[in-house]
Amino acid sequence: MSRGAMDPCSEVLLRQAERFSGRVLLAGLPADGLLGELPHAQGWSWHAGEQSQLQTRFPGRTHFGVEPPAGTFDAAVLFLPKSRELTDYLFAALASRVPHGQLYLVGEKRAGVERASKQLAAFGKTGKLDSARHCQLWHCPIDVAPATPDLLALAQRYELPLSDGPLQVVSLPGVFAHGRLDRGSALLLEHLDGLPSGHLLDFGCGAGVLGASLKRRYPDSRLTLLDVDAFAVASSRLTLAANGLEAEVCAGDGIDAAPSALAAIVSNPPFHQGVHTSYQATEQLLREAARHLDGGGELRLVANSFLKYPPLIEEHLGACRTLAEADGFRIYSAKRR
Repeated sequence: MSRGAMDPCSEVLLRQAERFSGRVLLAGLPADGLLGELPHAQGWSWHAGEQSQLQTRFPGRTHFGVEPPAGTFDAAVLFLPKSRELTDYLFAALASRVPHGQLYLVGEKRAGVERASKQLAAFGKTGKLDSARHCQLWHCPIDVAPATPDLLALAQRYELPLSDGPLQVVSLPGVFAHGRLDRGSALLLEHLDGLPSGHLLDFGCGAGVLGASLKRRYPDSRLTLLDVDAFAVASSRLTLAANGLEAEVCAGDGIDAAPSALAAIVSNPPFHQGVHTSYQATEQLLREAARHLDGGGELRLVANSFLKYPPLIEEHLGACRTLAEADGFRIYSAKRR
């Protein structure tokens, strides 16, 4: 079959395709045609958008979630993620699935693959196999597979002293602002008053700080938390449970995955796609929010002050107000016309 457009990291793997001809687990794989080139491989994804594309193209061959699929494999490949803490967890999880097999790391040089190769060395003697397309491929033989790591044991837990009482936050590796409250969310937490009553959405929920605060402040409102990342979804569920709160938590790719007839969308929107900066999800939110809001429904979000979001908000939603500005961030509010 034709390879079509292939991620550079996938191209590097395919330069040594004979190493990956057996039962291989590809973790964090891109949504390209790699599975079509490696017929015995299986994917593991924690990105809902990439999972959806892979599932459509290669039905039944990808697993979605925060833990690897059951069973053992001849080899496992980690496509380098952004977070060092997540990389440590993923290496341990993959090593547990390849007894007497090979563990591989592939990633872009500018994303820090050489640094991550030192993390791989915790599992044995490492070696660099290839360097091409601005990417590197490393490997490590696994003689004795470690036990499956306990993801919950790696969670960071902290308490926020809010005006209505302390809020417990549980953050898993790889989640935005892991183990701390970022400045944008801190500012937005101070400006959650006066939202319309009805169904509320925390878009890009991360560890669930905003969602849990909303549920506590508006206990009679239905609440949905949405994020593209399985580790964020799991973190939000843990944060809600730690505070005795209940809400719907969903994995989905962007605002298209959100419910309709919402009273309000509250967001500290994402600006990363993997290791790269990307405002696509936020810009799509601004263009499509009106389709998910009731008449008079409100979009309230925090964003870096330098981003030119107000014209986009006013074009697609309604008059944009700046509710607050501090520390390089602004809180914007707009109601559907």
